[in-house]
Amino acid sequence: MQTLTPDLLLYAYASGLFPMANDRDDPSIYWIEPRRRGILPLDEFHASKSLRKVIRQGRFEIMVDQMFPAVIDACAGPAPDRPRTWLNDELIRLYVELFGRGYAHSVETWREGRLVGGLYGVALGAAFFGESMFSRERDASKVALAALIDILRAGGFQLLDTQFITDHLRQFGTVEVSRTAYQRLLKRALQQPAVFQGLPGGGESNAAWPLPVGGIGSSQSTTQRS
Repeated sequence: MQTLTPDLLLYAYASGLFPMANDRDDPSIYWIEPRRRGILPLDEFHASKSLRKVIRQGRFEIMVDQMFPAVIDACAGPAPDRPRTWLNDELIRLYVELFGRGYAHSVETWREGRLVGGLYGVALGAAFFGESMFSRERDASKVALAALIDILRAGGFQLLDTQFITDHLRQFGTVEVSRTAYQRLLKRALQQPAVFQGLPGGGESNAAWPLPVGGIGSSQSTTQRS
């Protein structure tokens, strides 16, 4: 069996595939290419009135790439609605390596010095492949997703791949596209440059986020993509 390496993992993403394991303790890794792919168009992200209120309140501090190993470990842990995980130790090791090489990133929500939610994914060209999210407090992962949208838009990204579509993701504007349509979007995004540059305004914490005008935190309904 071919040894899975960070370079092979990047090649798979660029080809439209992503890896999954059956369980944390199962060493087998499978390549998935859904017939219908979930994507969240960056200009169609929908933040509910209640989520915009939480963001304006500043209940959570947002940080980027500060605790990537802790974020992916939390994503791999069991949850009430997800007793099993698709991440095994080998995949975790590979994503941590990609993080060290600048391809994987985490957006984290903190409260009173504690990591309470977040998400991680892989950036390649102008495509961001959202992998998983977790939440230890209400709305923590939703706020991380809203911050991710601003980050991707500010960095020139064109595609946010959610892999599958769920009721949870559908509320934010996630849609399904055919495999052919996804491949077309992916090819276009991979040909364009983008920078995962942290939060809009610079820096690794939320000093300049949410944006005061036109950003996710605006009181206006947003059409800007756990």
